[in-house]
Amino acid sequence: MRSLSRTGSTRPAPRRSSRRAVAGATAWTVAAGLVVGGLVGLAPSASAGEFLSNGGFESGSLNPWSCDGSTGSVVTGHAHSGTYALAGAATAADDAQCTQTVAVSPNTTYTLSAWVNGAYVYLGVNGGTSTWSPSTGGAYQQLSVSFTTAATQTSATVFVHGWYGQGTYYADDVSLSGPGGPSPTGSPTTTPPTSAPPSTTPPTTTPPTSAPPTTASPSSGTPTPTGSPTPGGGLPAHALVGYLHESFANGAGYLKMSDVPDSWDVIDLSFGEPDSVTSGNIHFTRCAVADCPGIESDADFKAAIAAKQAKGKKVLLSIGGANGEVQLTTTAARDNFVNSVSAIIDQWGLDGLDVDFENQSLSLNAGDTDFKNPTTPVIVNTISALQELKAKYGSKFVLTMAPETFFVQLGYQYYGSGPFNGQDPRSGAFLPVIYALRNDLTLLTVQDYNSGSIMGLDNQYHSMGGADFHIAMTDMLLSGFPVAGNTNNMFPPLLPSQVAIGMPANTYAGNGYVAPAAVDQALDCLTKGSNCGGYTLHSGPHPDLRGLMTWSINWDNYNGNEFSNNFHSYFG
Repeated sequence: MRSLSRTGSTRPAPRRSSRRAVAGATAWTVAAGLVVGGLVGLAPSASAGEFLSNGGFESGSLNPWSCDGSTGSVVTGHAHSGTYALAGAATAADDAQCTQTVAVSPNTTYTLSAWVNGAYVYLGVNGGTSTWSPSTGGAYQQLSVSFTTAATQTSATVFVHGWYGQGTYYADDVSLSGPGGPSPTGSPTTTPPTSAPPSTTPPTTTPPTSAPPTTASPSSGTPTPTGSPTPGGGLPAHALVGYLHESFANGAGYLKMSDVPDSWDVIDLSFGEPDSVTSGNIHFTRCAVADCPGIESDADFKAAIAAKQAKGKKVLLSIGGANGEVQLTTTAARDNFVNSVSAIIDQWGLDGLDVDFENQSLSLNAGDTDFKNPTTPVIVNTISALQELKAKYGSKFVLTMAPETFFVQLGYQYYGSGPFNGQDPRSGAFLPVIYALRNDLTLLTVQDYNSGSIMGLDNQYHSMGGADFHIAMTDMLLSGFPVAGNTNNMFPPLLPSQVAIGMPANTYAGNGYVAPAAVDQALDCLTKGSNCGGYTLHSGPHPDLRGLMTWSINWDNYNGNEFSNNFHSYFG
């Protein structure tokens, strides 16, 4: 697993051990500011109304829309009606997403519509549903989706975005209609669609935030969408994720793929590792018979993978771990990574990839301060490689990431080497990768273990080993936070369906083990808003939180399946 220690300086300076060993942990200290954003729009009243502000962009500005970096602008000469329209400049590294959050009523049906012009324009609501236009042929066309709010839902975030490398799209006359208050200034001038009302039951799937199935153009390498997205990567509403020791032996013992209980929804094969740190060439070598007596043959292993998949399980290649340091310092290394990972996925018929980069794999160069627009080669090449893999395999490709808190939540206080180059440059270094892949990411499973104390959104330090740590760390992912305390540089929240909480299966698996009662307390707070102890959630509750991840399936098996049994006891 991992460990963290503190040096004599005040900056965070981690050291790490393998997933296969455990060491002590300690804390970091430095305060950062907290910003809580408000909602846009009026509280619903008894009459039908318009819920978006400036949906026609006739104010001549984006406000109150929020767009990625500098990718969104209001322009003339491209309006569907009136004078102004939104222009989203989608690049190879950004899909130019713009969002607006509004107040809504629980158990209420709303219709979201927009007129769009461009290639592969998406319209949707976070946590609900979405739709997309493959191409408009240079003319505006209308997109429309309906959704019903959950029983406790009081806000909704709607979005519009393009697709990577497809150029500028335009959107105009964006409307969110439903029972509510009067139309705000700048609302659309078009009439909402009059299609049949949707089902009154809340959506049970996540919006298709990833690309449609894609193929790479031989001439340009640009992904070309070819079909409809598959929401949620084909996972159940609540998923259990675990790592299977496949390339090494330790005290947990070897477990055949065919003997993995069907309680596991995602099985991460540990580990794919590089031939050398900077080569980008990844190999996956199964454990030797001498180290893993009773290991099945390659043919039986592959057959067992197919059998799991036939039951709806996802089997992924996990790359990294403490011994698998990967630095894609060059475009050649990036290409080697894509080619070698593809070969492994194809050889074993896998469903996707888990990114478990540790140690020095991700580090930010001095002066690289904007996580939305990274310039460090290892970051840029990692993003590009993952986007290319997603494009190659399409929307059914399952992409998960399992960073440590040091690389994610610590970014609330520190980002890179800091303004005076005095911090560990790895601080928060996973944030640009998560952000760039946020529309491709099936699951983020941050490891809430082997961690030092981390400051939460309440500006208090939280330590592993109890429900409080899981609540505070997960609340950061679901609420978003200012990176390095900079309120002009906000890391946006992930969808609850994209988040699973990482925990060790038992005390042997890693520091920070919590008993089932504490696991249940964390889930109660995050999914139901109850049993939170002294912590107050900054968003939610989130009944659609995807689930739990653990290191590891082997250690859970060693411990009588306590972790997996408790998961299914809680979620049913």
